[in-house]
Amino acid sequence: MPENKPRDVQVYPIATDTTVFRSRSWTRLRFEIEYALAKGTTANSYIIKGDKIALVDPPGETFTEIFLKALQQRFDLKKIDYVILGHINPNRAATLKALLELAPQITFVCSNPGAKNLRGALENPDLPVMVMRGEETLDLGKGHHLQFIPTPNPRYPDLLCTYDPQTEILYTDKLFGAHICGDQVFDEGWEIINEDKRYYFDCLMAPHARQVETALDKLGDLPVRMYATGHGPLVRYSLIELTEFYRQWCQEQASQDTSVALIYASAYGNTATLAQAIARGMTKAGVAVESINCEFADPEEIRAAVEKASGFIIGSPTLGGHAPTPVQVALGIVLSTATNNKLAGVFGSFGWSGEAVDIIEGKLKDAGYRFGFETIRVKFKPNDATLQMCEEAGTDFAQALKKAKKVRTPSQPATTVEQAVGRVVGSLCILTAKQGDISSAMLASWVSQASFNPPGLTVAVAKDRAVESLTHSGNKFVINVLKEGNHIGLMKHFLKPFGPGQDRFESVATQEVENGCPVLNDALAYLECSVKTRMEVGDHWLVYATVDNGKVLDGEGVTAVHHRKSGNHY
Repeated sequence: MPENKPRDVQVYPIATDTTVFRSRSWTRLRFEIEYALAKGTTANSYIIKGDKIALVDPPGETFTEIFLKALQQRFDLKKIDYVILGHINPNRAATLKALLELAPQITFVCSNPGAKNLRGALENPDLPVMVMRGEETLDLGKGHHLQFIPTPNPRYPDLLCTYDPQTEILYTDKLFGAHICGDQVFDEGWEIINEDKRYYFDCLMAPHARQVETALDKLGDLPVRMYATGHGPLVRYSLIELTEFYRQWCQEQASQDTSVALIYASAYGNTATLAQAIARGMTKAGVAVESINCEFADPEEIRAAVEKASGFIIGSPTLGGHAPTPVQVALGIVLSTATNNKLAGVFGSFGWSGEAVDIIEGKLKDAGYRFGFETIRVKFKPNDATLQMCEEAGTDFAQALKKAKKVRTPSQPATTVEQAVGRVVGSLCILTAKQGDISSAMLASWVSQASFNPPGLTVAVAKDRAVESLTHSGNKFVINVLKEGNHIGLMKHFLKPFGPGQDRFESVATQEVENGCPVLNDALAYLECSVKTRMEVGDHWLVYATVDNGKVLDGEGVTAVHHRKSGNHY
């Protein structure tokens, strides 16, 4: 995808009286973990033109200028009656303020929590707002009699879907989207972007699986022929399959036997971003997350989640030297509910000082709780390296819980099948990867040649490995084949536990090759690879990559191989 391609707006009619405006960013939009695949994104907005005109989901400030210009070229802004908002965040305020100056006659339509956020974001308590709680409808004429379905979750407590029975389009905002940019308006050939849909779900929806399932139930009775999403291609061809995938993915979360209560509040969105990265690290390690935004949760919901969970994590901004009142209330509930054999964690972001994080950490330490990761304090907006550290902290937390559970459940001797599987021999390799400021590595013995033309290989990557997030389609990595005789030292180095965000290559001699990834100087040979596709296989991802380049570094050396006695461990 061209790095220097300018942002633009793609305009396309999608149904009767209905047009999509896709504001496109061809490169990664901003520092948030859901954009980590770096495939760009689209912010999709819609115009429904009945006797009255409604604009659905104008984009954030990144696109304010180009979006309004594209809109003005096609519509008289003075004739727009309603602006429907699926959710409100501070990022949208700039566009909405600019729109109000050009079209002061508009009335906003949103959910009840959305109205509060909107008046705050626009600093206007008298803003004309129609609140939709689920029973109300909005008649635009010409059959466009809009219905509204609140679908809140902790990250987006104001989420609102809009349904147009005239076109049978469901405007889903955050649901069913993907962060991917291209010329395709719809999702024909949708299997190709399935990985992107899954990644988007894992980042944004998995920590709220219970609420997402409730939303699917609410939306299930509507006769829908298209999901008009907030991001990525509109869903027309995979509508049945994607809906079923969402149910299946929600069920996977519900069926996990270990869960963590992730309790937080966020003043400017930064603490919520950290929460999302920590949650991603836990869900990829096979632990369910019950995410709770304590600004919108009642005490009983917090208490029930903490009682059920094997551990809890509390996140807070610092406002005026303190944690916000909802966090203080939640902390009181946790201290009175959670036995101190439950694993704890604390994180937070702040502008000038981070007293809230220190206060929470101090109270939990005084109460005798063990911590699953070192307390995370982030000043201002997190960057990519910080988010990687948060994701790895979440994974460490999950692994500590699973390890404790294993101790309580004595391991069974390997079965005959597992012993037989363990006799499959693999070469010992180190997979190394780098993307921007983020780098990682892992010991790999499940590497196999998969194709001659083009030369390609497969490598199995455990879901809870830190490097997993660098092995998506389009990513580059290097396979370093280890040499018999000197492989023990490298094996020991890469098998040792690393702290969240710790440099895997400290004290290891490396050089950077053409694809930007590190090569180990002591390797027998190396292969530069490009990920083409990957397949979910139980607790691993099977990654297929083509080999772009490679070199034997020691023509006399012999490949180190790994002999196992069982197929249920490395």
